[in-house]
Amino acid sequence: MSNATSPLSLSSEQAKLFREALDKTAKKVAADELTFGVEFPQVTGPDGQWVRLPASLSAGYDGDAWSHGNWFCGFWVGLLLTSYLHTGEARFLEWARARMRLVEQRAQDPNTHDIGFIFDSSAVPGYHITGDEWFANIALEAADKLRARLVTTRDGAYLASWGPLSDPRGRSASAIDTMANLSLLYWAANHTDDGSYRQAADAHAEMTARAFVRDDDSTYHAVEYDVESGARKRGYTFQGAFDESAWSRGQAWAIYGYVNSARETGKRKYLDLAERLADYYLRRLDGRQVPPWDFDATGRDAEIKDTAAAAVVASALLEMARLHPDAHAAAKWRRHGLAMLEALCRDEFTKDGEHGLLHNSCYSKPHNIGVDGATMFGDFFFVEALCRAVHPGTLRPVQPPRIPIVEEGGGRRRHE
Repeated sequence: MSNATSPLSLSSEQAKLFREALDKTAKKVAADELTFGVEFPQVTGPDGQWVRLPASLSAGYDGDAWSHGNWFCGFWVGLLLTSYLHTGEARFLEWARARMRLVEQRAQDPNTHDIGFIFDSSAVPGYHITGDEWFANIALEAADKLRARLVTTRDGAYLASWGPLSDPRGRSASAIDTMANLSLLYWAANHTDDGSYRQAADAHAEMTARAFVRDDDSTYHAVEYDVESGARKRGYTFQGAFDESAWSRGQAWAIYGYVNSARETGKRKYLDLAERLADYYLRRLDGRQVPPWDFDATGRDAEIKDTAAAAVVASALLEMARLHPDAHAAAKWRRHGLAMLEALCRDEFTKDGEHGLLHNSCYSKPHNIGVDGATMFGDFFFVEALCRAVHPGTLRPVQPPRIPIVEEGGGRRRHE
């Protein structure tokens, strides 16, 4: 088996734990699928029930207020597909196809970067698993819309995250979340052999590294650019505690995105940045496996956890371990990723009869949405991490590592 798809070296206890989590996931997904009708789960509310939205709910402005629409819908398709992969039961694939027909219309949404999340979690694995060009065509249509969000300035180019590009509010703003949406562009470049998708993603990764990463290797949630010069006018937050705080899921999106960018571009500097971002995250964890929703939250708010952030980082670290050309560094990141995944399975998995997979996810504390419950994105990236551990290469195409051990400047990095 090649290095790209060989399973991680798991202990028998880890393998058993992770497979049991996937067994329970399939049972929960099957039970919930029969209750949703044509809607999709978003977050669990205070009553423990799923809040559901139609897939057709698009992003857009309502006066001065911005609505992200339903960017969760693809994740449910992804959970159906992972359940099919794990169990081999045809009903999960049938459900996934039916759900994909409801989600398909969002590939035409021109107003949000979140089409990356929607279709990289649904149409891309759907095509990889089945070989059906219908899935690939949907993913490519979405990739075209995402690529079209590129804003070119004198100092580089970035993907605007929200709103029509004709609106100055949307054109000037980008979010750290976009780094995790780049996966769709990288997939499109590989699938079509059209390098413009990769160039757009790479340009965004370059500019985000300059504008979003602070001197201590924490990250802003959002940046407002000068659309002519490309200078950062301000860094701010929507979902963190305050503008200069370290929102833990934002840091997770950054780690995840730069790991993917390192894999897809072969640029060692992206891997180095992903390690710096991850080292910051580990320092702020201070021995914990699940972060607070914001590392700088105070008082009782500091006790609110975000298992979704932990799931994203666990998945990213397992991929970083696979890619890393240095065996010692790879072992470090594998150890941390597996420890995070074990903790989620042992301590945060919901009980039988409860909805969702992970307790203590936090969608948006400032808006009091999805706090102390389950979130669709948290559940998806948790299952993605489980698949990386026990079913590598089955969910999405796996690119072989091609990152040089020598830095672009000619030196080597030390790993502690």
